[in-house]
Amino acid sequence: MTTHNMEQQSTKRELATFAGGCFWCMVTPFEEQPGIHGIISGYMGGHTANPSYEQVKSGETGHAEVVQITYNPDVFPYERLLKLYWQQIDPTDAGGQFQDRGSQYRTAIFYHNERQKEAAEESRQAIENSGRFMDPIVTEIVEATVFYQAEDYQQDFHKKDPAYYKEDRKQSGRDTFIQEYWK
Repeated sequence: MTTHNMEQQSTKRELATFAGGCFWCMVTPFEEQPGIHGIISGYMGGHTANPSYEQVKSGETGHAEVVQITYNPDVFPYERLLKLYWQQIDPTDAGGQFQDRGSQYRTAIFYHNERQKEAAEESRQAIENSGRFMDPIVTEIVEATVFYQAEDYQQDFHKKDPAYYKEDRKQSGRDTFIQEYWK
């Protein structure tokens, strides 16, 4: 392999987009992983152009809160992202996630190509077959649509107000759920 090819491979970048309830809680599991180049909180899957946080939060736009991850698939393959994603959510809850209720907090994997779609479907089937959950898996696997970046104050919220973030996450019940189902 030539030096040029190695450089080209090491800078390879793809997008992955996941909805897993409040986007604040979906950033931290991914951000410290090797091969992750960036995580942006935003909105996807709705019918309103350029929605604000307040509009999305109202549940009227059809959007879900999402994280869009830029990653190097040679360093951190999409299948590993999926495995980490499933371990952050309750895939049986169609009404939201933990304390956050409404369709804007639904779970969904927004695929960017057919390879991601197939991998997402395989991973969902594996979760269903695992017997880990008694209720049906309701996480959607849908084609990625327009991504709208959330407001600046929503980005890296866990770093901007760590005390509030930790308390909100603790109260949400997410960590208790993760410990119970993924220990």
